[in-house]
This record gives sequence, structure tokens and C-alpha cells, in this order.
Amino acid sequence: MTTTPSAADLRGRLAPLYAPPREPVLVDIPELGWLMVDGTGSPAGEGAAEPTGFQQAIGALYPVLYTLKFRLKRTGTVVPVLPLEALWFTADDGSFDVSAPAAAWRWRALIAVPDGITLGLVEETVSEVRRKRGSFPALESVRWERWREGRAAQVMHVGPYREEAPTIQRLHAFIAAQGLRPRGAHHEIYLGDPRRSAPERLRTVLRQPVSED
Repeated sequence: MTTTPSAADLRGRLAPLYAPPREPVLVDIPELGWLMVDGTGSPAGEGAAEPTGFQQAIGALYPVLYTLKFRLKRTGTVVPVLPLEALWFTADDGSFDVSAPAAAWRWRALIAVPDGITLGLVEETVSEVRRKRGSFPALESVRWERWREGRAAQVMHVGPYREEAPTIQRLHAFIAAQGLRPRGAHHEIYLGDPRRSAPERLRTVLRQPVSED
């Protein structure tokens, strides 16, 4: 595989989408390739002896991504390491009920990858990670898909994840004021590392796809 403009500049193309203001705005999300893992339940699991399913998904996505990165570096292909993202929903239509218990949450952890990444390449990379680290459920659930989120509203939330509710309310009020309605899953993009950043300094893009009908 050779370097393509889409691979080399993916970070630059997506940078504006990762830096919204602290007041909601409308954006259009293009079709992209993604590494994905689906699961259910609360992401945190405070005090739990074992990692949550969401934490295990992160522990599978990054080894696959970094293995892709170093594998393709030898061929001149650039694979940027972009932020972790997640879709959160509680209903079959993809909508998210914030009042639902965390055990009922469903999620999709995902990371964007360049257009040159293919299903076959991801399957080969998962096999390589398996040979090095052994098999584990989240690794076997890693898949590649192309997906276009389309028109959405988004806003930057600064602070702890548990204090997102007022920012989400402002986002949904903005959507209603534009004559639009929420469509699909609540989307979060994690720009900070909670292991290294103080909770009050964490930055999270909160995104909600929208529809006119």
C-alpha cells in the first residue's frame, strides 16, 4: 500500500470537528472508515475488580490500531492515532435515554482510520495481535466499517464526564431552536486522558446527529 492524500491528511481534515466552541454548532460528518467494538453496560465500573466491557474494548482497539500503524509505516502509509469516540444508546432506533440505568446502556467504541484501510487488512492485523497477545473477547469483536454520520450538532464540554448533563441539555435546546430533532445515538469524542488529566480539565466533544423530519 502506498501513501494516499486521504491517509496523510486525515488528522488535518478532521481537526475542525474535534475543536468545536463551547456553544453548540452544526457540522456535517463525512463518510469515514472506523475500527469498532460493540458492547453493553456502564463504562466506568468504579471499584470493580475486572475491567468493564468498555475498558476491554479500548484495550483491544488500540493494539489493533498501533499494529496497523507500525505495519503500514514500512510501506509509507501514514496511520494517525485519532481520539477515541463512542456512541451511546438505549433503544433499537439508536436513541439514548439518560434516565436509563447504566446496566441498560449500549455502546459502540470506535476510532477513525484512513481510507486506505480495508476489511482484509484489519482482519490480518487482528490475527497478528492475537498471535502476540493471545485471544480475548474484545479483540475478537474488533471490526472495520465505513460509516457516514451526516449532519449533527456538537459542542465542547470541559469538565468531568459525570457533569455532562447541563451541556447535553444546551445541545438539545440548540437543536430544537434550529427546527431540528435528534437522530440516532449520542456521540462522545474523548480528547483528554482521565488517567493523566484532572477531571475539571477533561475535554469531550458532545455530538448529536440531527434530522429535519
